[in-house]
Amino acid sequence: MVKKMEKINDVVFIEGLGYDSNIYLIGDVIVDTGTGMNQDYVFSEIKKAGMDPAEISHIVNTHCHFDHVGGNPLFEADISIHALDAPALENADSNAILGAMFGKSPTPMEVKTKLQEGDKVAGFEVIHTPGHTVGGICLWDGETLISGDTVFANGGFGRMDLGGSPSDMMRSLEKLNGLDVEYLLPGHGPWVENGRQHIRWAYEMLRGMG
Repeated sequence: MVKKMEKINDVVFIEGLGYDSNIYLIGDVIVDTGTGMNQDYVFSEIKKAGMDPAEISHIVNTHCHFDHVGGNPLFEADISIHALDAPALENADSNAILGAMFGKSPTPMEVKTKLQEGDKVAGFEVIHTPGHTVGGICLWDGETLISGDTVFANGGFGRMDLGGSPSDMMRSLEKLNGLDVEYLLPGHGPWVENGRQHIRWAYEMLRGMG
């Protein structure tokens, strides 16, 4: 059973509630913010981790979908997202953000930093992993991979029919398959040890579908 909040090395894992994505805390950096529809829960979990939500200074979004970015306005924090997904936030592009799927109309958000492959965030390296969206990213520190909706536990991977691409996803999984991942921290579902095996399963599953 996954606990609501756990710590993996220096990363605090907050399990997503309802439609919310998982949320990760690295110091005063928050990776993804959920839908924003469960503020009391999210703030309570952040406080349990010893952090005041008002002290969050930096938001990193793994991609532009509403279940990962809808909570951004809950924080007075700079937003970073890959350059290819940034226009969706800046222009409140409901089609790209999938606001209608959650019964919400997004509002424009200022993107402070438009991330690129190889950028550093809170000790993690940005890996551009399109496939679920054009600007999807993972964060990698040599042992732990925060994978957004690119890859999940047990061989799962993000759906590719909502602004993504199967060919892009294959290349992204091939890239991740070359990493020696110990801890896999996905956008939804449980985090797992031996992440390299879960990535391999996802890669082989998608390759088999081709």
